[in-house]
Amino acid sequence: MADNGISSTERLWAAIRLEKTDRVPIVPTLLPEPAAHLAGISPAKVAADNAVALDAILQAFDDYGGWDSIYPGSYTPVQLQASNVNPLKVRIPGRDLPADYMWQLAEEEILESQDYDTICEMGIDRFYYEHFLGRISDLSTEDVNREIGALFTTFERFLAECQTRNVPPFFMGNGMHPFFTLSLMRSMVAFTKDLYYQPEPVERAIKRMTADIIVSQIPLARQSGLGTWLFTEERASAYFYPPSIFERFWWPYTKQVVDAFWSEGIVTIFHLDQCWDKNIPYFRQLPKGSFILELDSKTDIFAAKEILRGHACFHGDVPAALLSIGQPQEVRDYCRLLIERVGEDGGFILGSGCSVPCNVEPENFRAMIETGKQTVG
Repeated sequence: MADNGISSTERLWAAIRLEKTDRVPIVPTLLPEPAAHLAGISPAKVAADNAVALDAILQAFDDYGGWDSIYPGSYTPVQLQASNVNPLKVRIPGRDLPADYMWQLAEEEILESQDYDTICEMGIDRFYYEHFLGRISDLSTEDVNREIGALFTTFERFLAECQTRNVPPFFMGNGMHPFFTLSLMRSMVAFTKDLYYQPEPVERAIKRMTADIIVSQIPLARQSGLGTWLFTEERASAYFYPPSIFERFWWPYTKQVVDAFWSEGIVTIFHLDQCWDKNIPYFRQLPKGSFILELDSKTDIFAAKEILRGHACFHGDVPAALLSIGQPQEVRDYCRLLIERVGEDGGFILGSGCSVPCNVEPENFRAMIETGKQTVG
């Protein structure tokens, strides 16, 4: 895909390098559920078969005129569980829920306090498969191998389909921040108590998990040749915790991860949900151009841009509410505002705030894509 002789890859990397180009790159976070909605199929179908999920994403790409990079999303909820991405119990449409429901995560206090030290000894992957997966699912070893095999098979087709359309995947390789992973496994209330009343085991586990991420994900990101990887966090900001918690349990390990990937020339895409307004200044400590902030519209992206102008690329942040219950003109107006203010000097990728919502209005989605293509920052 190219406009004005500039390829999607060139346009994307101009933004990541904080440069301006002919227009802002467009990368909606289109996951299986909203893609299914746009394609007119039920959530149960994409939750049951990741090949169907990929078909829905590609159909939306083709039907709405394409964009500059496709967000990897060809997975099922069971596959996320089987591959140690979502360490929670899941409820599946068509099995545990009505077919027209989106799948759900059920957060419970499952990780036990003594497990922190076991994670330190074994590493998170071995602990997950030997001690934890059986607590949240009935997946057998054969089930896990089958689901992971299906993930790889469909991802290979995803790469081929991206190449056919002359657009790059947005990233390859991903992980959740250890802080976030432990919060999900332990449950937020119990985890918060641990942070205050038994912080040392938590900190030891985070330290080991950080090392595990660096060892496991850098080779994947390097092998892909894409130069990006995804790092997700939803619970560490000042919306939830005071600076003392953030500075002890999150920020040092975040810097360690970003520095390790950047030393290999790999840019970290931070997927940051909830409000990070009070935490944004910390990110100036990271190397210029080493990261992208993917915000979900809860953080003030305009204020964040002023703090990190010329230092970091931003991705976002058309709100889910605007895409689901707004009007096309409202979507166009907000996209233009983003392009003019956040993208005025480069370093901006237009996209949805977090995922495109599963009840997105098709004309609102079209308005976001077309406005990005038609507006010069």
